[in-house]
Amino acid sequence: MDEMNDQKTQVGQFTKEDIENNKVMSLLAYIIFLIPLLAAKESPYARYHTNQGLVLFLAAVVVSIAGSIIPLIGWFLILPLGSLAVLIFMIMGIVNAVQGKAKPLPLIGSITLLQ
Repeated sequence: MDEMNDQKTQVGQFTKEDIENNKVMSLLAYIIFLIPLLAAKESPYARYHTNQGLVLFLAAVVVSIAGSIIPLIGWFLILPLGSLAVLIFMIMGIVNAVQGKAKPLPLIGSITLLQ
């Protein structure tokens, strides 16, 4: 009986059972956000990290386009620093997903594209 209550215990807005069952999908969300979007659409925890991964992907696209279009400053400042920031955010998201945390990423974590 206690074991069942532990599984239903909420960690923030997610159940412990949901977190444990969907850590791999949440990790994949930062690498290829489309897989968890299709495979774990019923999991709020995986969906949270899928949203974070999608926003991070779009940020990487913006950095790439801005860095490519703007001569010199874009090539030597925006592109390298923006790419480094995206990499750091991706590592932070993966670490949070594996640890069972739902912490928003810095700067872009408050953006919600998926409900």
